[in-house]
Amino acid sequence: MTTTTRMPVYFVSHGGGPCFFMDWNPPDTWTSLGNWLRGIGGEISARPTAIIVVSAHWEADDFSVTGAAQPSLIYDYHGFPPHTYQLQYPAPGAPTLAQQIVERLRAAGLPSQRDDARGWDHGVFVPLMLMFPDADIPVVQLSLRRGLDAAEHLAAGAALAGLRDEGVLIVGSGYSYHNMRGYGGAGERAAAEFDGWLQTTITATAPAQRAAALRRWEDAPSARAAHPREEHLLPLMVAAGAAGDSAGTCVYTDRVWNIATSGFRFG
Repeated sequence: MTTTTRMPVYFVSHGGGPCFFMDWNPPDTWTSLGNWLRGIGGEISARPTAIIVVSAHWEADDFSVTGAAQPSLIYDYHGFPPHTYQLQYPAPGAPTLAQQIVERLRAAGLPSQRDDARGWDHGVFVPLMLMFPDADIPVVQLSLRRGLDAAEHLAAGAALAGLRDEGVLIVGSGYSYHNMRGYGGAGERAAAEFDGWLQTTITATAPAQRAAALRRWEDAPSARAAHPREEHLLPLMVAAGAAGDSAGTCVYTDRVWNIATSGFRFG
């Protein structure tokens, strides 16, 4: 009889565009974050059967799921060196899993559809190139839903939680701070305040209280200064919903361009 290891859930800060595959000044700007992402695959106790990535870079009227057997890549960044538009991540898609996701979301009362034409944006392929460089695990991308309602995205994660017991790794891919005007120092205080709240909320509260606090994230210190628009935070809501009763741990924290940056694991 084959047993499947229950997978953890991650929220990763995915950097800026193809940042890990180009030169920066200073040269170590993205080294710490990149090294953490490279270590994630090795810290999971078993090979995932598939990966679901919720990226900040896809919003749809309904929760939408990539359904192609071999999705293309979407180079949705601008002004970067030419070689970054040649990056490849030839992992297979997972049409059967995509349909299961659609059905689970609909059963939870959440509008959902399969999109067989959509490719993977950089919020998917850039971190996965570091996390699972062999590109041999099937991948499905799940969109955010327009309206960006925190409670709805927590519910979407909860609807998918059972897939963890089938060996499916769920990854929220966004950024713990996302205010482009704040990088370089202007947002340092706001980032630190919001990141402190985020770490406490994820790691030091019981799951029910954690979910309640995340629903009211706008009440957190410097919340709107850290996220003028919340699309880079909502993948964390999906991850926390999928976590269920699993405890949360801050498994990465550092400063990038003087901005507090964190990553979390549940379970």
